[in-house]
Amino acid sequence: MAAASVYKGAGFDFSNEVRNTFLTERGIPLPKATSTGTTIVGCLFKDGIILGADTRATEGPIVADKNCEKIHFITDNIRCCGAGTAADTEFTTALISSNMELHALSTGRKPRVVTAMTMLKQMLFRYQGQVGAALVLGGVDATGPQLFTIHPHGSTDKLPYVTMGSGSLAAMAVFEARWKPNMERADALDLVCAAISAGIFNDLGSGSNVDACVITASHTEMLRNFVKPNERVQKERSYQFRRGTTAIKKEEIRSLIVDEDVTAIAAGRGRGAAEGEAMDTS
Repeated sequence: MAAASVYKGAGFDFSNEVRNTFLTERGIPLPKATSTGTTIVGCLFKDGIILGADTRATEGPIVADKNCEKIHFITDNIRCCGAGTAADTEFTTALISSNMELHALSTGRKPRVVTAMTMLKQMLFRYQGQVGAALVLGGVDATGPQLFTIHPHGSTDKLPYVTMGSGSLAAMAVFEARWKPNMERADALDLVCAAISAGIFNDLGSGSNVDACVITASHTEMLRNFVKPNERVQKERSYQFRRGTTAIKKEEIRSLIVDEDVTAIAAGRGRGAAEGEAMDTS
């Protein structure tokens, strides 16, 4: 194995390439990129923010939950969509929600979206990506509507429309083709649903229904299962068969009791025996 140079020059550093080759030759595979298996989006419109998410939760190739909730509560005027490890997104957003409430009680002011964003990015950066939470944070505060993305390593973006998760490319294609500034509520909501639907139908890690959340300066409206593009329909045929359709080739009845001994217990004789076996209630 070649020794690494003690002098580090400017530019890219490829010193780990020798180490990775050495480990691969010893049969240790390189780590693979993990798929978040979700489509979450957010966009600005004339009066505020609209967030959207699909409802499929996966365990590898298995659909673990067809109708999970990925839009998490932060404060009354702030919501956060989570992609990645389900436990990480739920507990991270719950922790920040608690800290935001304490912050509001301490300052006596309505919390701002940028405060939640800063708390989230500092926490995720502290764990260097080990907490697998990719987040879309949106809300309306005293400075107006705010929309951020927060990556698992702590980097952030502030854009008028954002997507995250394994279905983000399909959703971003819809936004880049149809988003316009100062959209009406109905048009923006249709656009968010179309973006999530693009992720549902073009990404195996996303599926089931469309959740949406409309946040304005006056109120927050959670639209659970707003669109259901994958409802199960009645089967065209019945697969119930008459009793006796399949012939019984062989029948055998086995007794599970191999040996049984019954021992009779004699009743107590006289008053003394009864008193001796009485329950102690003192």
